[in-house]
Amino acid sequence: MPRVKVPRKSTAIDMTAMCDVAFLLLTFFILTATARQPEPLPVDTPASTVKIKLPETDVATVTIGQGKIFFGVKGQQIRINMLDRISKRYNLQFTEQEKVRFSVVETFGVPVANLKQFIALSNDERNQAGLQPGIPADSTDNQLHEWILAARYATKELNNKDLRLSIKGDSKEEYPEIKKVIDIFQKQKINKFSLITSLRQAEK
Repeated sequence: MPRVKVPRKSTAIDMTAMCDVAFLLLTFFILTATARQPEPLPVDTPASTVKIKLPETDVATVTIGQGKIFFGVKGQQIRINMLDRISKRYNLQFTEQEKVRFSVVETFGVPVANLKQFIALSNDERNQAGLQPGIPADSTDNQLHEWILAARYATKELNNKDLRLSIKGDSKEEYPEIKKVIDIFQKQKINKFSLITSLRQAEK
């Protein structure tokens, strides 16, 4: 009895569902991603072979470059709480709208007296070169000390954690400017902090 030959048919896979899933994932990542804000004080960090990633929360960064000092804290609620403490310390008044606008500023470098004008600026205006003169850190007017103290209290109150501090200095910055910040840390009994560097290849 002869064998019955079954006609071969070309197999086809419907990729419509796969394409839908891919576009849904792409849309999700685009909508949930946060744009990185440009740094108001770009610095050329020194190179290092150590690779330790900073935490995403409960961390503050002091940026030093061109003789200026900038300060930044992670977390919008931390920034609002910190601003409330600074306003009480210097007898200033900020509206709720001003607090919200300040909470989206990741790094700043202006004296407290210019803070209201700084908050009123747009994001592009804030990042103009030379607009921010830096936070005073002199012995007669040590506002950086007050900002760090306020950030530490805010982090402890909201997250019940100790604030981790880091220094991001320009590789060409003179040592006295770095030491000035370290002295402020030590006055608050902070002897453990991180130095932000760029990664280089280890010598073989």
